[in-house]
Amino acid sequence: MIGALYDAALNGRRCWIRGADYQTRVLPVDRWLGECDDDPFDAALAARADGPTVDLACGPGRFAAWLARQGIPAVGIDQSAVAVHLAEQRGARALRGDVFDMLPREGWWQTVLLADGNVGIGGDPLRLFNRCRALLRDGGHCVVEFDPAVTGATTTMVRLETDDEVGPWFEWASVGLDAVEEFGQRVSLRLKDVEIIGERGMAELAAI
Repeated sequence: MIGALYDAALNGRRCWIRGADYQTRVLPVDRWLGECDDDPFDAALAARADGPTVDLACGPGRFAAWLARQGIPAVGIDQSAVAVHLAEQRGARALRGDVFDMLPREGWWQTVLLADGNVGIGGDPLRLFNRCRALLRDGGHCVVEFDPAVTGATTTMVRLETDDEVGPWFEWASVGLDAVEEFGQRVSLRLKDVEIIGERGMAELAAI
């Protein structure tokens, strides 16, 4: 059901995410379907990709498509067949799969992207940071979007909803900059740079 509602959102259906506190926020699908150049934060994040890049939970592939146009080898990974199809339609290379499963060229990538709050995937940021480090070559880096309004890391339950459907609860994490640095250190990723644009923040971590 989670995947079905996410697919529906990508196909234009109004969809939002509800937290355990029952507060809601609309999924920013229009931004996901737009171009990196349309958003200053997205453009700045994409510009940090250096060399072969893998975008984890890429959605409809705006980063992978932009990088391909710049001549940078890039592939997006997403569990949604709809997302992968949309990514391919815009010229991105995308593969359907779970970010925690074996992926192509483990330990070869120069850049790993975790945009759009995807640092919260699975509700276990340390596991995800460890996964990112396993994908990176020595000297590579991970570019992580974090929430500047959050301190530490908190795992909670969320669900997707539409006007007539409600999905199951699943775990998601909110991660602040201090937690990004801590989790990075624990898996040999050193905080290298931080940039905040508006209400969104990005951290660049170098593999050591």
